[in-house]
Amino acid sequence: MAGGLVALLDDVAVLARAAAASIDDIGAAAGRASVKAAGVVVDDTAVTPQYVHGLNADRELPIIRKIAVGSLRNKLLIILPAILLLSEFLPFLLTPILMVGGAYLCYEGAEKIWHRVKGHDEAHASVEEALPDEKTIVTGAVRTDFILSAEIMVISLNEVVDQGFWSRAIILAIVALGITVLVYGVVGLIVKMDDVGLHLAQRSSAGVARFGRGLVKGMPKLLSALTVVGTAAMLWVGGHILLVGTDELGLHVLYEVVHHLEEAAADATGALGSVIGWVVNTLGSALLGLVVGAIVVTVLSLTLHRRTADEASGAKAH
Repeated sequence: MAGGLVALLDDVAVLARAAAASIDDIGAAAGRASVKAAGVVVDDTAVTPQYVHGLNADRELPIIRKIAVGSLRNKLLIILPAILLLSEFLPFLLTPILMVGGAYLCYEGAEKIWHRVKGHDEAHASVEEALPDEKTIVTGAVRTDFILSAEIMVISLNEVVDQGFWSRAIILAIVALGITVLVYGVVGLIVKMDDVGLHLAQRSSAGVARFGRGLVKGMPKLLSALTVVGTAAMLWVGGHILLVGTDELGLHVLYEVVHHLEEAAADATGALGSVIGWVVNTLGSALLGLVVGAIVVTVLSLTLHRRTADEASGAKAH
């Protein structure tokens, strides 16, 4: 009896260690998947505060909370089941779909650069003059988030596609929850930082008041920096997805060129070789992303955007 009990306890201990190792593996995989989606995450964090710009301060956090709930609903109830079924029954479609998402990231990054170069301040100003109601704001934000969330989930899936079905499901659910909490938690802090700064600026202590005024002045710079980082990250991540995707589909030229440049840079720089090699690979991916994004922007400008502009002009004429 005692021997049987000891054997049972040993079996339980083995199962516990296996479960703990499995949890560690899932956590590590979720971490890798989240890192790969960094470009979209930064962009999402930079874009979302614009939805509550100009609204009453007491409505900012409730609206962000509604957008966050909508984002989580997008990820868990629509996108997650769809990509899990896709990975299980039609896995050969994952690379093309991922490349479509990568091309979209490149387009978004290139379009932001194009807008910055051309200047679209007047268009933004006209939009800000007539703020929509809260329901319209939340609906529009959740709709935009669906595209970004789909990219995040597909990019994350590509990192864990070799896992079992239920492991993939758990990992992607963790990624969905973690990224949503991270993005909208940071967004909440950003949009309320002005209020915190104003509150501190009114304190009697000169040092605290100076810090508060610094927060108020620094927030626009922080948002601008986030936009720049997000744009660069989208070009890098999107370009890298296209680089790896073309190689997996049999077009090896682009990948081999960047890979050879990376190896040459690493061999020529000694102790810093791994870092310099990564920089070269990143720059190559970002350059490819910029080229592809510029092509997509040009095509859309000559077709879809021009047609929309012509329709708007015709409507005004009538």
